[in-house]
Amino acid sequence: MPEKATIARAWRDKREGKAASTQAGEFVREEMDHVREGKHGARSAKQAIAIGLSKARRAGVAVGAGKSASAATKKKAASDTKAGAKRSAGAAAKKSAARSRATKTALKKEGHAAASKRALSTQARKSAARRTSASKSAAAKKAAHTKGAAGRSAAARKAAKTRAASSSS
Repeated sequence: MPEKATIARAWRDKREGKAASTQAGEFVREEMDHVREGKHGARSAKQAIAIGLSKARRAGVAVGAGKSASAATKKKAASDTKAGAKRSAGAAAKKSAARSRATKTALKKEGHAAASKRALSTQARKSAARRTSASKSAAAKKAAHTKGAAGRSAAARKAAKTRAASSSS
């Protein structure tokens, strides 16, 4: 079950018009914190991210499976989304105690290096390398649109400062 603060941050992102992936990022961050704190482990950064995305879908965030995702991943994403829709309708699904316990036990046996800066950096680089330039361009356009006037102004100042620093060296 996600923490109340995490859900509140995700809903704030939704109100601000941010992408579903940004909203889901709050749940992924919480999952990384859990792995770092030793609440449980994960086999890889990818697995820790998957757990966070699953929690996000079950909390009602409309984040789908990736286009290149496997059939099993798409099926899991669909069932998580369905569970999230039920929850927002008010009916809490009965959780299997045996399954929850088995999952927790298995994750407790895993290591904690999956949430290290190095592991996350490697995962981010691999993920970024797979993105198309059209996808990156669309994300930048949406970011500029949802940032607001003050945010755009601050970003422009920061960019100018960066350009000035790189040209002087």
